[in-house]
Amino acid sequence: MNLIIGILLGLVVLVVLVVLHELGHAYAAKRNGVVVEEFGVGFPPAVHSFKKRTDKILPKGTIISINWLPLGGFVKLKGEHDSDNKKGDYGAASFWGKTQILFAGVAVNWLVAIVIFSLLAVLGMPKALDNQFYIKEDARITGGDTLVAAVSEGLPAQKAGIEAGDKVVSVGGEEIKSISQISEYSKSNAGKDIEIEISRDGKTETKTLEVRSNNDDGKGYIGLSAERLGEKIYSTWSAPIVGVGTTVQFTGATFQGLGDLVSNFFGGLVKQISFSDEVRSEGASELSTAGASVSGPIGIIGVIFPQAAQSGITTILFLAAIISLTLACMNSLPIPALDGGRWFLTFIFRKILRKPLTKETEENINAIGFLALMILSVLIIVLDILKIF
Repeated sequence: MNLIIGILLGLVVLVVLVVLHELGHAYAAKRNGVVVEEFGVGFPPAVHSFKKRTDKILPKGTIISINWLPLGGFVKLKGEHDSDNKKGDYGAASFWGKTQILFAGVAVNWLVAIVIFSLLAVLGMPKALDNQFYIKEDARITGGDTLVAAVSEGLPAQKAGIEAGDKVVSVGGEEIKSISQISEYSKSNAGKDIEIEISRDGKTETKTLEVRSNNDDGKGYIGLSAERLGEKIYSTWSAPIVGVGTTVQFTGATFQGLGDLVSNFFGGLVKQISFSDEVRSEGASELSTAGASVSGPIGIIGVIFPQAAQSGITTILFLAAIISLTLACMNSLPIPALDGGRWFLTFIFRKILRKPLTKETEENINAIGFLALMILSVLIIVLDILKIF
């Protein structure tokens, strides 16, 4: 039952966020004199459609359609090619007008993230980053148990008797306040003995570990990975500031994550053609990292949201904000067929080359971008299915 509720919840959140994105495009188009022919919720075939009778938000006469495939939404503008030049065509709009139309959806998604994060600052913002943004003078932090997620076989943590699921109370006599505290203290005491206080089944005991002198294999100086659970940050007057700051911080983290994903994916592919077994093994590891770090619609709706649904409303809202700003980040990239790619193409031809962008050229370039996105989508879906099974 929880799985079904989570999937339905995921679909609703995804559709709402995409529909708001498309609504941004439609509203900006209306403001710039471009005719909005259709605004669709979901993807065809249509279940029901009707013409809008008022001029609020969307223009009067716009066809509103409700469609069978609940995976987002779309907006259809009159004359969508850059070369179209009749009155009311998207192509006839000024370069500044096209810029507004193309990036309005991105702006709406960032605005949604700011609003949700501002609300969460009051309700209790889940702490996902060690250096997560908040105003210290107006912050109250609650919860936050640090649990051992895993220990590496044969390394100091396991030798000392530490097990997955143990609660880490203190390291070197200092109360645990962040996950990074463990790795930083271990690194600063390389080659020495340290004490870690843990709690298991309600009983507290101190473990002595002989820290390794190096971390050449990447398993850590003591072979322990931890996770921070249940920590929340509460704010009052600073909630709007926290909303903006958190959106900026996670936007940066998202772009960095996308960069790491591309680097691991293509770096891994290149290393697969090496004659060295060691290099090919390293490449396989990078490809595995790339696959584990990304989730598509199936992963989000079928795995992440069912888990979030069991954690409460704040986790659901937090996830919705992350998805919203991810949509903004992805659509701002200069990839053909995406908003950023369409703007970049228009900019190159209109402002740099100063020559018309023909319908044929635009369609060919966008078709290549769309094909690449479809291949990537299929790959992500396959990875999502493998994660489930």
